[in-house]
Amino acid sequence: MSAEILSILALIVMFVIATFFPVNLGALALVGAFLVGTLAAGMSTDDILGAFPGSLFVILVGVTFLFAIATNNGTVDWLVRAAVHLVRGRIAAIPLVVFVISALLTAVGAPAPAVAAILAPIAFGFAAEYRIHALLIGLMVAHGTQAGAFSPISVLGGIVNGVVADAKLPSDNVVLFLSSFAFNAAAAVAVFFVFGGRDLVRRGAVGPAPAGDGGGGSGPAEALTPSGSGTGTASDGNSGAGGVSAKAVTTTAEPAARVGGGLRLTPHQALTLTGIVALCLAVLVFKLDVGLTAVTVAVILSLTSPKSNKGAVEKIAWPTVLLICGVVTYVGVLQEIGTVDYVGTSVAAIGIPLLVALLICYVGGVVSAFASTVGILGALVPLAVPFLAQGTLGPIAMIAALSVSSAIVDVSPFSTTGALLVANVRGMDRDVFYRRLLTYGAVIVVAGPLAAWAVLVVPGWLG
Repeated sequence: MSAEILSILALIVMFVIATFFPVNLGALALVGAFLVGTLAAGMSTDDILGAFPGSLFVILVGVTFLFAIATNNGTVDWLVRAAVHLVRGRIAAIPLVVFVISALLTAVGAPAPAVAAILAPIAFGFAAEYRIHALLIGLMVAHGTQAGAFSPISVLGGIVNGVVADAKLPSDNVVLFLSSFAFNAAAAVAVFFVFGGRDLVRRGAVGPAPAGDGGGGSGPAEALTPSGSGTGTASDGNSGAGGVSAKAVTTTAEPAARVGGGLRLTPHQALTLTGIVALCLAVLVFKLDVGLTAVTVAVILSLTSPKSNKGAVEKIAWPTVLLICGVVTYVGVLQEIGTVDYVGTSVAAIGIPLLVALLICYVGGVVSAFASTVGILGALVPLAVPFLAQGTLGPIAMIAALSVSSAIVDVSPFSTTGALLVANVRGMDRDVFYRRLLTYGAVIVVAGPLAAWAVLVVPGWLG
């Protein structure tokens, strides 16, 4: 058996193991890189370690460190309270607020599972207080986190843009970001009207209502002054990578004093918001390195308030760091062996570029629904590069379609985001919620990749 075939089989085995066992896919990938590189390809240890993505490691540590600080000092909770205050009691606007906050946090660099862990219990508190359908508010969190997931300074955006840049293919950060945002926003609009949005519009601006369908009876202070913050083991975007399941995800209450009752910013919260804005400007306007800039901002914030930021380093998404760096290291070994060129040539031999593109999108969507989104993107994008390099399809549109297909399915209850929703649901029986979320996830797995392919890839081919 050739080294190329063996390396592909090893990748499949890794995804299967990570799907059914609580083993981090990144750790499996490092083992795979070592065994395949050494035994099948005769690579030296230095060559294998040379594939480790040092710059990506700094990006992951930097942005998750900064987000951990923002969570620690209550900045995230303040943003939610401020957004709810701005809608002035309009019930129909609450799902929109949840969507926008989720998208904003992932867009500025917070990992999607971490955002879901923080916002899910808060969002379900809103749903319980104002009789909003539990699926509506939960899916707003899920689609919101994916809407902002491909910004230039986000984790997923950094991975995809980095791989495309290394392959010297044309890229467009804006197209990638807007594609993901548009598809998830469209899904959110559909969810709004399917799960009771019209009724919320008819109800207008009212005060807290008794518990009912989709509601669970928390008090006004709990709904508008969230004190719950998810700290689940959400690590990688999906259950397969870290073995996260609905039963395994837990949340812990944050001290109410840390959150506060009004909209007054503490000095450190104001400084944190300033730091996040500065990070965006430094990266987008001055083109500074995302990782190093994020670490710099995080360290400055840590020095200004050591007590409130105690423990932030421990909250860095280390499982996510291990996952991504491990998978990227294995992909580097695949490139060294020649597997990437082998797969690209084999796929191109099918001879029907549109069919190949659709198959790649479905592979990304189906696998990502059960395994790791960051893992599948880290593996599939490099494998698609040789096919894209032939110029038969526009690489910008194809990469955007693959990214959307792989990320929009994170509403599946087998993903970390979906598992967090199941674990934190209020106002609906957990088993009922799980079954309905599973059904919705299945619809998205079937329709999402097809829609991304039809909207992003086909017009470019026909044109």
